[in-house]
Amino acid sequence: MNYRHAFHAGNFADVVKHAVLARILVHLGEKPQPFRVIDTHAGAGLYDLTGPDATRTGEWRAGIGRLAGASLAAPVRGLLGPYLDAVAKLNPGGELRHYPGSPLIALSLMRPQDRLIACELEPGAAAALRANLHADRRAKAIAIDGFVALNAYVPPKERRGLVLIDPPFEQPNEFERLGQCLIDAHRKWATGIYVAWYPRKDLSAVKALINQIKRSGITKVLLAELDLGNDATRLTGTGLLIINPPWRLHEDLASLLPALADALVQEQKPRLHIEALASS
Repeated sequence: MNYRHAFHAGNFADVVKHAVLARILVHLGEKPQPFRVIDTHAGAGLYDLTGPDATRTGEWRAGIGRLAGASLAAPVRGLLGPYLDAVAKLNPGGELRHYPGSPLIALSLMRPQDRLIACELEPGAAAALRANLHADRRAKAIAIDGFVALNAYVPPKERRGLVLIDPPFEQPNEFERLGQCLIDAHRKWATGIYVAWYPRKDLSAVKALINQIKRSGITKVLLAELDLGNDATRLTGTGLLIINPPWRLHEDLASLLPALADALVQEQKPRLHIEALASS
């Protein structure tokens, strides 16, 4: 499949991914030591929901559009607050017109001592990323293949932080490449937090990725998945594979994912899955 950020900005998969990303960043910020975020497939960083790409699909309306108008219980609103605040900051009038990609969400939760490396290879998106990040001295945009960047930039000098890997899945071997890059990076930086997004469309490829990580011997892995239903014409399932999750993240997701499913799904009962993987 081809998963270009601009067409899908703010959709249900983005909501899940970015809400979880925000929770991890909150946990990282609880200690005074600096941390680094490495975003391997950062996209443009900021998206116009009224522009031609987002309008062409309209997927954001069933994602951040629904969540923004949902009635949420106070505990869930607290968990989602950092993410929703990052979105609201870009829409001061209250009307949803802009959506932050993962680099801007990360920057909204980073402190002066923290740093971001945002990588994007596609020329148009890379140019937009540089423009969207240039005013922030904490951030550096680099035009490089994300998987090459993953090998090049770990371990960071801070020795704390996370790597977000969100590839477009354009190549037939991308799941296998994702798994091997995670394993190789973990060997170099065993204490880093790794968050890998994947589409739940080719379920045999998803299963192979999970088994690849299980066989690697990596011991601290959390799986979080949400399926909205079955529709061969569009993406309806999203997953996150999280290596070295913060110790309270499992508890966060146990409250967060059901609430997101309730807010995002209107037609049918969703499938939720949260699992701490055991190596084989």
